[in-house]
Order: sequence, then C-alpha cells, then structure tokens
Amino acid sequence: MADPLDDYIAAAAAALSLPLDPAWQDAVKANLAVTLKHAATVAEFPLPDEAEPAPVFTA
Repeated sequence: MADPLDDYIAAAAAALSLPLDPAWQDAVKANLAVTLKHAATVAEFPLPDEAEPAPVFTA
C-alpha cells in the first residue's frame, strides 16, 4: 500500500512542475509530516465564533 504522503509529494511536484530528486524524497516527506503535525495542533485550538482576524501592520 502506498503512503499518502508519497502520493501527495509526487502530485504536488508534478502540479508545480518541480523536479524532485528521489534522493530528497525522504527529507521532503519528513518535513511535510512535521508541518502537518503543527497544522493539526493549530486546527485543534477552539476559537469563539466572534473571533476576528488580526490586523495587518506595515512599516
């Protein structure tokens, strides 16, 4: 059974026309796994319905 992350990496690289050296596949997969774990932590944080996005400040 194929790993969904491998499938995602291959599809994303193809969609973006990015060549992906097979030697980098494991490193890309490891970084993506960490990123997804961080995103899951953020997504689990409950926000009230009245929460507003932060303003954008420019210098």
